[in-house]
Parts: sequence; C-alpha cells; structure tokens
Amino acid sequence: MKMQQEKIEFKRDLKLLDATMIVVGSMIGSGIFIVSADIARTVGGGGMLLLVWAITGIVTLIAALSYGELAGMMPKAGGQYVYLREAYNPFVGFLYGWTLFAVIQTGTIAAVGVAFAKYTGVLIPVFSEKNILFQLGSLSVSAAQVLSIITITFLTWLNIQGVHTGKIVQNLFTSTKVIALIGLIILGIILGSNASASVANFNNFWSVDLSKWDSLALIPTGTPMTFAIIAAIGTAMVGSLFSSDAWNNITFTAGEVVNPKRTIPLSLALGTGIVTLLYILANIAYIVVLPVVGDANSAEVLGRGIQFATTDRVGAAAAEVIFGGGGAIIMAALIMVSTFGCNNGLILSGARVYYAMAKDGLFFKKTGELNSKGVPAIALIVQGIWASLLCLSGKYGDLLDYVVTAVLIFYILTIYGIFILRRKQPNAERPYKAIGYPVLPALYILIAGAIIIDLILLKWDTTKWGLAIILTGIPVYFIWHRNSK
Repeated sequence: MKMQQEKIEFKRDLKLLDATMIVVGSMIGSGIFIVSADIARTVGGGGMLLLVWAITGIVTLIAALSYGELAGMMPKAGGQYVYLREAYNPFVGFLYGWTLFAVIQTGTIAAVGVAFAKYTGVLIPVFSEKNILFQLGSLSVSAAQVLSIITITFLTWLNIQGVHTGKIVQNLFTSTKVIALIGLIILGIILGSNASASVANFNNFWSVDLSKWDSLALIPTGTPMTFAIIAAIGTAMVGSLFSSDAWNNITFTAGEVVNPKRTIPLSLALGTGIVTLLYILANIAYIVVLPVVGDANSAEVLGRGIQFATTDRVGAAAAEVIFGGGGAIIMAALIMVSTFGCNNGLILSGARVYYAMAKDGLFFKKTGELNSKGVPAIALIVQGIWASLLCLSGKYGDLLDYVVTAVLIFYILTIYGIFILRRKQPNAERPYKAIGYPVLPALYILIAGAIIIDLILLKWDTTKWGLAIILTGIPVYFIWHRNSK
C-alpha cells in the first residue's frame, strides 16, 4: 500500500486558460456587487469611489507580478507557503498555512457559501436566512447556513474526483459570470444611464464626505485634511481588497499546472488584470446608473443611492434601475453563479497548501496523501469540515473583517522574500523576474504597510483579532514540530 501511495502523483492538467480561470474565478465572488456601498459611505463622491478601486487594482497587480518570480522559481504544490518557507524558515511558512486554514481560506469559503445561499433565497424563499430551522440557546441554524454547507460538501466531493473535474466546473462558471458581468456593465452604461444621477455624481465627482468617520476622532486636532482623506481611503480599501483577494490561489496548485514556470506568472498577470478592469468598469456603470450620495430613509432605489442601497446590494439596485422589477432576480442568479464558481476555485486550491504542510510534518499526516485520482482528498475533506463549522458559527463575516491585516502581513513578507532570495540564491533559475524590481515590489510593501498602520490605528477592534489568529499559530507550530520529530 505504501509503495502504491508513493507512485501516485499530481496530474498536470491545468493549462494557461484553466489557470487564468482559477485566478479570475477565485477573485470574483459577491464583493463587487456589495462593498461599493460601504466605500461610498466612507469616502464620499464617485471620484473617490473609483480611486479606491483603482488603488486596490494597482496594488493587486503589483503583488501578482511580483509573485510571478517566486512562482517561476518554485513551481511546487503549496505556492505561497513554499515561498515563505524557503525565503525565511518553516516557522514563518507554518504561520501562514495555519492562518490560511484557520480563517483566510476556510472563512472565505464559508462566507461565499452563505452569500450563495442568501441569493438563492431571493429565488427560492425557503432558503432565506430568516428561515430558522432550529435554535439551541444562542446558536440558531438557518436554511441559508444549511444550504451553504450542502454546496461546500458538494464542491468538495466534485474536487475529490480529480483536478480535471474541478477545472471543468471552474471554467464553466467563471466564463459564465464574466460574460454576465460584462453584459451588466454594457447595459448599465448604455441603457441604464440616468441623467439626474450622472449630473449629481459628476458635478461633485471629487467631493469627500467624512461625516461617517467617528474613528477620525483618533486623529489629533489640527491634523491636515489630506491625512484624514488618506486614512479614510486606507480604511475604505478593506472591502475592495477582500473583493480582489484570492488571486494567489493559483500558486497553491503549481504541482498540477502544465509548464508552471511560464503558466503561473502569465495567469497571475492576465487574471488580476482582467478582474481589475472589470471591477473599475462595474463601478463606472454604478455611478452612471445610481447617485453616489443617498438618503438612508428614502423608499426609492435612486433616493437611497449607492451609499444606502438596501442591505448594501449595489448591484441589485443597479439591476433594478436597468431591468425594472426583474432586476433583483437577474442579479440573484448572477451572484449565485459567481459565488458557486468562486467557491469551487477556493476549495480546489486551498487543500494543496495543507498537503504541502503535511509533507513537512506540520499538519495532519493523512492530508499529505493523494487519492487514486491524484488529489489530496483528506485535505479537501478536512478543509470542508472546518469551513462548514464556520458556516454554523455565524461569525464568517466578522472573521473576514478580522484578517485583512493578517493577509496583508503575509503578502508583504512574501514579496520581501524576493529581496531575500535574490541575495540567498543569486544563481537560482528565474524564468520570470518581478517587473520593476526593486521599485515596484518595494512600493507594494510601502503601500500595504501604510494600510496596516492605518487599520491598526483606526480599526483596532477588528484588526487585533487578525493578529491574534496569527499568534495562536506559535504554540501550535512548536507542538506539531515536536511531534513530527
């Protein structure tokens, strides 16, 4: 049996199109249809809204282009975990893998699964969050939570059947949602353009509204307004950064990519570029269809604007203006497709990190084995179980908010790893080198570092939990390390 296990290897079945679809599909979930409302409340006018998305896109592109060098150097299953292990040591790599498993990957899977269920509830009311199936003390379980667990279980089972099955699902749902999103953008700009909304938005394009900002009280009196605006932009980027995250997931699957030294860097550049363009165009569509500034007490879609779209569903509000009463149904169907495909990419790729950790003796031993289809089935199952428990916790939304800082810390460490490896391994094969090195990677580190400082100063209540989750990995590492010896 042991000899048979040793012969089973990953199957290189992911080509450039497949890899790009994993990047695009994992990035586009439900965020683009929702978070613009909170961004608009935080910073004000349409110009500021687009600026936040543009900065997010630039930062993401720089990071993705920088990761290309590491992907070319180390085309191994586990991706970012491997980069951190090689640039620093196994301890730093483990802290990343631990945080990924504890909340980054599994918490995102849970949140995306519940988003799928919420919008299913629009079409099939029995799956509504308000439909509580049973309650035990403070724990209540809704039909939406149950449906999210069912979808996570189903997608986990699909991916256990092999990477070929997983990529077919990914390509189908990603292409469908990209085409639908492009359609929404075109129809919004051409058919949904609202003269009064456009005039209001473009007359006050660069207006800044910081009235929501109770946390600005933390900024000393007399601080220049420019600093306050920069602080607001940094905090507003929490939502857009999460909506643009998960682009690095393709690096986890390097063991299954055809010609990974070329394919992964290209897919990172293409995928993040496509999504950044789509996100900016989607927000342009929003501001020609809806006024940015709105009234929370208005009963009308246009009256509420982007800032106060009902339950922050900006995409649904835009669709209602474009399509009338059927807009909510169309948007619900689009988000169902989007979130289903997003979760498939997250589930497919995340398990490869736990596989790599197990090979290093830093995770459950069984998660380091491949099944007869050449995929880490036990790692997929363990990931699915924990994500399902997070669905039941009801805290998945909070968990995502907690880890923005943690995600950025590991991105900074990984990109700084390029500088370290250039010194440690100057003669290593680098089929692709980070564009703009050392300026662009250093610029990313500075921008991401500034956002972390901003969040620590102004959103400590949520930021501290992200740091705490990382710190819990310290004793776990030493326990695992001792046992592996």
